[in-house]
Amino acid sequence: MIKLGLPFWLDGPELAKLTAAAQAWWTKVESWLRWPLLQMDAETCHPTILDLLAWQRDITRFKDEPESLYRLRVKYAFINAVDAGSTAGLKRIFQRLGVGYVEIEERDPDRDWDVVLLRLSNGQLAENAELLRILIRQYGRTCRRYDFVTLTTLPLGVVTVHFNDDQQTLVASL
Repeated sequence: MIKLGLPFWLDGPELAKLTAAAQAWWTKVESWLRWPLLQMDAETCHPTILDLLAWQRDITRFKDEPESLYRLRVKYAFINAVDAGSTAGLKRIFQRLGVGYVEIEERDPDRDWDVVLLRLSNGQLAENAELLRILIRQYGRTCRRYDFVTLTTLPLGVVTVHFNDDQQTLVASL
């Protein structure tokens, strides 16, 4: 906001009060004028406006979806629609929405040609089951079937040891 300064030949406490009142009034008017612009941001807008933005961007809130995830899905709806259709784009969609790292394998020789394997950790699949189903339905390829495969990480320890072995070959003959 612009700092108001009221010039007057008689400077005093009454002019300071008038300046403070005018400054407060125009600060309030500026906040009223900025309000519609702030409502276009999916992260900070009012929930009713968020529902309108979601409708405009073809996003439907699923049952028990946290508001933070719903806001992320609305915020990235256009970028996700652009990224849909490619393997790298689908990976970016999962990263943006907090699913995490996903391996995508297409056209496995041991399976039908239209099956796409999504490799996720067991925790990812358990925490985001409904979200994954909706993302595949909305951004997955139309002529493909998607199978979820869980990856389980196992701790592995490898020790390197310095091993010196001398070898001698002795031949005896009669």
